[in-house]
Amino acid sequence: MKIFRLQVALALVSGLAFVTAAAQQAPDPALREALRVAASEAPSFTDRFDAEVWLTDMSRRLQRQVRDPQERIEILTLVHMEASRVSLPPELILAVIEVESNFDRYAVSVAGALGLMQIMPFWLNEIGRPNDNLLHADTNLRYGCTILRFYLDKEDGDLRRALGRYNGSLGKRKYPNKVIDKLSRKWFKA
Repeated sequence: MKIFRLQVALALVSGLAFVTAAAQQAPDPALREALRVAASEAPSFTDRFDAEVWLTDMSRRLQRQVRDPQERIEILTLVHMEASRVSLPPELILAVIEVESNFDRYAVSVAGALGLMQIMPFWLNEIGRPNDNLLHADTNLRYGCTILRFYLDKEDGDLRRALGRYNGSLGKRKYPNKVIDKLSRKWFKA
């Protein structure tokens, strides 16, 4: 199944869907620069106890989507690191991932977006990193967190508008509401 999804991803990337989607979303030069800088950095947990508590709690919440415990911890650690790098709550990133790909690191959208956070492949050429692999969780999360942070700053902290920009649905409430619902009902609940 993973090989099939990879074949579909490669076909979409080189096909008409990619060209159409790339043409619809003109790259923002400031976002291009933010991604270029992000593609060369990294940090995360400052306290081992906090790390264990957070990872244990989030791993339990993620168990339904990601059955393999090692894969869950890998994803959660990367999410925490990349979210922390750009000062976003890791739980927000988990909510975005759940809505975007349901934690399928090989997900491919009809528009050609790839991976956990559904990143459009045109960004690779835009920032001069055509060999980066958006199906690798670390790369995908680095790009996705950077893009969401950029849009949150652009929208002066308005999460709904930033999520709308992230999804390409600015001005519509369906996507932001889905993410915020997942965030409040699953990832931020006590």
